[in-house]
Formats: sequence, structure tokens, C-alpha cells
Amino acid sequence: MEPTTHIQSASPQIALHVEDLTVVYKDKPALWDVDVQVPEGVVMAVIGPNGAGKTTFLKAVLGLIRPAAGQVSVLGLPYAKRRNIVGYVPQRTSVDWDFPTTVIDVVMMGMYGNLGWIKRPGSHEKKLAMDALDKVKMTDFAHRQISQLSGGQQQRVFLARALVQNALIYLMDEPFQGVDAVTERSIVALLQELRSSGKTLIIVHHDLQTVPSYFDWVTMLNVRCIASGPVTEVFDEKNLHLTYGGRTPFVTSLKKPAS
Repeated sequence: MEPTTHIQSASPQIALHVEDLTVVYKDKPALWDVDVQVPEGVVMAVIGPNGAGKTTFLKAVLGLIRPAAGQVSVLGLPYAKRRNIVGYVPQRTSVDWDFPTTVIDVVMMGMYGNLGWIKRPGSHEKKLAMDALDKVKMTDFAHRQISQLSGGQQQRVFLARALVQNALIYLMDEPFQGVDAVTERSIVALLQELRSSGKTLIIVHHDLQTVPSYFDWVTMLNVRCIASGPVTEVFDEKNLHLTYGGRTPFVTSLKKPAS
């Protein structure tokens, strides 16, 4: 395999630094010797084929799984010391949506990291939760049971829960999966708003067609890191072939027409 392509950022601050990250499941590597640097203030897609280690990458950064080797730092410090500035939106399918709770209660769960599990949310926290629901156009559903929501509505609730954390860095696992066109546009607008306010977003994504329009940075994984850098510089035919093994029809659309 050819060496990883890395484009160094001109930003003076690195939001996420991953070095030599290796994760092994039952003696089989899910990630192998991954190096990634993400500058502040970008929206980065993490792409790759099924089984490439995309979700594993997010979980290793968050300390949800223990790596076999490697180091992760967030704004220069270990994640454990930066936990309060990192928001996480997991895959919607990983949640039990039949759990008997309301939309606003789910959103307020995002504040427990700051409140602690003993102190109950008060009027201030409820206002923050409603403000977050307003941003994702879900205020009318605040007191509805989460089991009554559509897939797109569930995804918006997840985003609202992350917003109330007021994080500096957001990790999102396929936020566009299974949502309708209206919800997708709403999510894109929210991502752009967060980036404009200086936030950094790292997003597992599967739709290659939308990478150039939705993201300004991309990391391409297939167990190893194939390439990482600005979309305009590393999202090309060569790296897509290395990442997907030539199994993606999108590669052909990047070829220049014959003169």
C-alpha cells in the first residue's frame, strides 16, 4: 500500500491529533497505525468502505474502546482532560428508541456532563434545551415520546442533545443516514453555522457525491489512513481507488474528459 497522503494545516491550532492509532478486534486490526491531524474550524468527513474502521475511529478518539497502541489528543491534551468540550452524536440505530422518555429529556441528557448525575436540570437548562430544539426545528415535539418520532426527527433530537453541550469539537457518526431531504438540508445548514462559529466537526459519512459540497476536509480510511487533508487536495481518483479498491462508481465521475 502506498504511503499515507497528509496535507499539513496552516492553522496554528490542531483540534484533534491522532498518532499511531491501532485498534484490534479478536486479533484482527480494525485500525492500523493511523495518523490524523484535524485543524480547528473545519468540517471533516471520515469516509471509507464498510468495515474500514470509521465508527471505530470515533469510538477510539472518545475512549469508548481501548486501542492496542497510539495516542489521541484534543487541543493538545488527552481526551479525558477535554471531555467537556467534545460533543458526540452516535449512530441513530445504536439507540433504544422505545425507551419511555420525552424529546426534551433526551436533549437535557446532554448537560449531565456539566451538571453531574445528581443535580437535576432546572429552568435554565430547560431553556437551553428548547433553544437547541428550535435550532433543529423540533420545538413542537419537545414533550412527545421519542418512540413516536420518525427517523429524521430522531436524528434532529440527537443533534439538539449535542448542541446543548456547547462543545468546541463535535464527532458525529453518519448523521445523514436514513433522513429525508428536508432534514438533510437542515443538518447541512446547522453544520455550516457551527463551523462559522469556530467549531470543529468530524463526521462519518458515506455519500461520496456530497463530500465536495458538504465538507472542506476529508480523512479516507480503509483500516489504514489512505489520505487526510483539504477536500480540494486529497479527494481525488487516486486516493478513492486506494480507499475503495476501485469498487465505487463515483471514481469515474472524477476523471477528466478526453480532449
